[in-house]
Amino acid sequence: MTSETATDERLLVEAAQRDPARFAELYERNFERVYAFVARRVSRRAEAEDITADVFHQALRKIGSFEWRGVPFVAWLYRIAANEIVDRARDAARETDAPADIPDEKGMAAIEARASVFRLVESLPQDQRRVVEMRFGEEKSVREIAELMGRSEGAIKQLQFRALQALRARVTPNRAESGFGGEEVANA
Repeated sequence: MTSETATDERLLVEAAQRDPARFAELYERNFERVYAFVARRVSRRAEAEDITADVFHQALRKIGSFEWRGVPFVAWLYRIAANEIVDRARDAARETDAPADIPDEKGMAAIEARASVFRLVESLPQDQRRVVEMRFGEEKSVREIAELMGRSEGAIKQLQFRALQALRARVTPNRAESGFGGEEVANA
């Protein structure tokens, strides 16, 4: 994100915090990205539409508590979306008369694993987290991220490498015992 874009976005957020009617521009700028994020993670279009609507309702309701930390506003929306997806899947699993399309134990385990990954990504240092969110959440290229962050492509690759290394270490703390060593990754 260029400093001009970040400043512009920050001004929009601050305006929406003062006057919720100003939230509309943030909605317009981010709707497609949030919808795409949700649609890739749920099976039905109607469900993706409902979740996306809920994300923006929650964001509007909580805009006053949003704190600018230099991370794109859409990252906050992605976090709300990820939590909503997990909450809905968990609630659906609890229902006694659950419809047939509710994820089974294996599906729930996958959803829980994704939620765990989101929490781990949130714990990364800010620059590493931004690279991971843009690279894998927004599916931006290394070149696009480098331009947005004002860094070289090599620096972005290094941040991505360190972030993935940190995530791998947190997911598999005893890589030597689990058979998940660096050689397997290098040869893959």
